[in-house]
Amino acid sequence: MESVGAAGRGQATDELAPVVTQGPDPVTAERIRDGLSVAEVAERVAAGGVNDLPPTTSRSLWQIVRANLFTRINAIIGVLFAIIVVVGPLQDALFGGVIIANTLIGIIQEVRAKRTLDRLAIVGEARPRVRRGGRTVDLTSSELVLDDVIELGAGDKIVVDGRLAAVDGLEVDESLLTGEADPVVKAPGDNVLSGSFVVAGSGVFTATRVGRDAYAAQIAEEAKRFTLVDSELRSGIDRILRFVTWAIVPAGIALIISQLLVNRDDLPEAVRRMVAGLVPMVPEGLVLLTSVAFAVGVIRLGKRQCLVQELPAIEGLARVDVVCLDKTGTLTEATMDVAEIRPLTPDVPVETVLGALGLVDERPNASMRAIVERCPAPAGWSVRETAPFSSARKWSGATLVEPSGRTGTWLVGAPEMLLTEHPALTEADTYGRQGLRVLLLARYSRPLTEALAEPTAVPQATVPVALVVLRQRVRPEASDTLRFFADQGVAAKVISGDNAVSVGAVARSVDVPGAAEPVDARTLSTDPQVLASTVETHSVFGRVGPQQKRAMVGALQSRGHTVAMTGDGVNDVLALKDADIGISMGSGSAAARGVSQIVLLDNNFSALPSVVAEGRRVIGNIERVANLFLTKTVYSVLLAIIVVLASVPYPFLPRHLTLIGSLTIGIPAFVLALAPNVERARPDFVRRVLRFAVPGGVLAAAATIGAYAYARAHYGGDLAAETSVATLTLFVVALWALSIIARPYTWWRILLVLGMGLAFATVLVVPALQEFFQLRLVGVQAPLTGAAVALGAGLLMEAVWAVTRRRAATPPSAPTD
Repeated sequence: MESVGAAGRGQATDELAPVVTQGPDPVTAERIRDGLSVAEVAERVAAGGVNDLPPTTSRSLWQIVRANLFTRINAIIGVLFAIIVVVGPLQDALFGGVIIANTLIGIIQEVRAKRTLDRLAIVGEARPRVRRGGRTVDLTSSELVLDDVIELGAGDKIVVDGRLAAVDGLEVDESLLTGEADPVVKAPGDNVLSGSFVVAGSGVFTATRVGRDAYAAQIAEEAKRFTLVDSELRSGIDRILRFVTWAIVPAGIALIISQLLVNRDDLPEAVRRMVAGLVPMVPEGLVLLTSVAFAVGVIRLGKRQCLVQELPAIEGLARVDVVCLDKTGTLTEATMDVAEIRPLTPDVPVETVLGALGLVDERPNASMRAIVERCPAPAGWSVRETAPFSSARKWSGATLVEPSGRTGTWLVGAPEMLLTEHPALTEADTYGRQGLRVLLLARYSRPLTEALAEPTAVPQATVPVALVVLRQRVRPEASDTLRFFADQGVAAKVISGDNAVSVGAVARSVDVPGAAEPVDARTLSTDPQVLASTVETHSVFGRVGPQQKRAMVGALQSRGHTVAMTGDGVNDVLALKDADIGISMGSGSAAARGVSQIVLLDNNFSALPSVVAEGRRVIGNIERVANLFLTKTVYSVLLAIIVVLASVPYPFLPRHLTLIGSLTIGIPAFVLALAPNVERARPDFVRRVLRFAVPGGVLAAAATIGAYAYARAHYGGDLAAETSVATLTLFVVALWALSIIARPYTWWRILLVLGMGLAFATVLVVPALQEFFQLRLVGVQAPLTGAAVALGAGLLMEAVWAVTRRRAATPPSAPTD
């Protein structure tokens, strides 16, 4: 039966007239058949005619180093560090070491993420089929050269610009480039553009523009994918940093002047206390931890064979509250088996016809592959015309010539698309209710061209011949995965192009809520409001076309939902593109992988809970630690203002605040940022963070300045003792804030808080550390007073936290560790 496919392909090639491309050579029939020779490829490589696009998933090593090292925050801290190095002692320059460590951590984590992305991208990238030296080979996109002869099939992504040399029912979707929704029927000599994809048929084209000259490369700078743009989390942090910058400038200037005046007899001491007041105003670790959390997310998902093509996708996953699932390839495995062939018309060689139809298509879909495996290839049959499968038509067909010379046109596809009223439809529904997929083989009494021109009129000229019953294998992990979504408050919508009854049966077998009432998408209203209401209130939809999938995603988004879409076929591309998060299967079409933010390279549907959980971990933990950093910024700014107004020495040296910041913010924040967290993200990140950070910072500043004022009155000028009491007070308040932010408690969170407290106590009792950090608690009364003031502030902070949690939309979920 190889002669069937060969006949169809040879006919298209042999009838082709030479077509001139923008390359140096005319495209002859011989060139189309054999492609470029090794010598011709070498010539084009030497001339620079290579598809040398920059990598699309990650930044270069130099870009990573530059982005982590040359930042505004590092510049500010670096200048202050240099000042302290000049005036000494080096104990007060410890904050510089923290910045260096943070920068190195950021670089190392992002380099690890880059390597993970680059490795996975190689596995998941599109590999065009190219004719070279008389053979067809699979190449990477970067190996293509000018004038390469490239084959196209349904689901292929077009990676370079070119001109078509041969077509067989080729339809190309250019909506990602032009915005036009309808597929474009192509003819020999037509141009194809990179960034578009094949929805039906097959063809051959020659590359006319490659690399940066290609159309898609000119309209999109895809090399910038590895960024944090369009991220609500990042934009919220940027807003906070802009506010902090405006607050730091006047507070810093005033602090510099006041400390120089107050400590005019001791300039180095004035400089040290001025620097001590400025350093903690900068939330230096917040941006770093955001980048680290995203990078670690990439690495963790990479270990589960999940390719994250855009970093904001990790954050977006945390906000998902609806996941739309394509049945085939997601709930069920992509492979199928023929369970039964049910003849409807006598004296028709059903399996022979199916065998011929199955081998007409060079790239059969899963249904046709199952038919080909079941039905033997007949000898002596040939093909006259073909109609490739289309997601819109939901059938394929061919005009076949039997060995006797008799011709017949045959269609195979969805029964309800090929028939209107017939007992076979009832029988098909009976199979469908058992979760089986049913195709109809029908004889068509008119020319195949008429069926392509008027698909709606097809049922008027068909005679049903046989039902082909296919058994789909439900993924064993599907039920547990959907249960996870239900437990996490994420609604699941099964959206499939298959028969609604069959989709409903499969959905019931994996316990999808609402599966008992499947909806046939052909009955859906085109009114956006009615459609949105229907999609919200139902869970299972069958016979959904590509444009309907896109419309349904948009309808859910119009109701305020954050939508993730999973799919693997070319009919899912438009919906994947429009969804907030597109998730495709690694075995899916190149077009589907190309528009998705996340690719499940091993096609493991059970990885989706991990993907969603990773997003929630990132954004939930960044919000958690942002409370700590912003609390520090608030109390630092307030302390500076109060010190300026009171004309007193700043109550800390840089080493004191480095110690407090490291034990109550730096080390705990790094641990908390990478901890498990399953709480679904909510909007208004900045407002929620400031709701705790502002009153928490005010209480910390008030307690510290109160204890400092008491110590000044008690000690009467012993600045070291006064500073020690202030340090004790601020540490206790900051540790209390940490104990609040670390909730809900687990064993390791309790150990974290206790460990930080124990570390500070060690500094207070070990003489060498007392000397190093210049901390000396004199007497009992003042230190106890400072501790009592701190405890009072901590209790007030508890009240603030209680109010904050009551205002939250949902209570925090317990961690899963």
